[in-house]
Amino acid sequence: QVQLVESGGGSVQAGGSLRLSCASSEYIYSNFCMGWFRQAPGKEREGVATIDVDGSTTYADSVKGRFTISQENAKNTLYLQMNSLQPEDTAMYYCAARARWTGRCALVPDYNFWGQGTQVTVSS
Repeated sequence: QVQLVESGGGSVQAGGSLRLSCASSEYIYSNFCMGWFRQAPGKEREGVATIDVDGSTTYADSVKGRFTISQENAKNTLYLQMNSLQPEDTAMYYCAARARWTGRCALVPDYNFWGQGTQVTVSS
């Protein structure tokens, strides 16, 4: 059972930056696609960014050019660098892992393992 623990959320003003981290209980990046998702109150969970086993990345149109997903294998940690934050980025952010043999690495919230989430609040 893969365990994921997010950290790094907080409150910032519009235009600010945050870096989210997601620590996994074991090294999984060679076989698991990793993703960041978010869910605002009253809205469905949506994909933000993914990184596949070959290092290729995908981003939601709403965050392209502002957010960067990366991973540090030595620390079993996934990151999401968020710049130029806007109030519409306010949400609970979740880290997720998908075993590559179970399906494609996409911005769809049907991953196998999930963290507990970290709150990001952006004020105008």
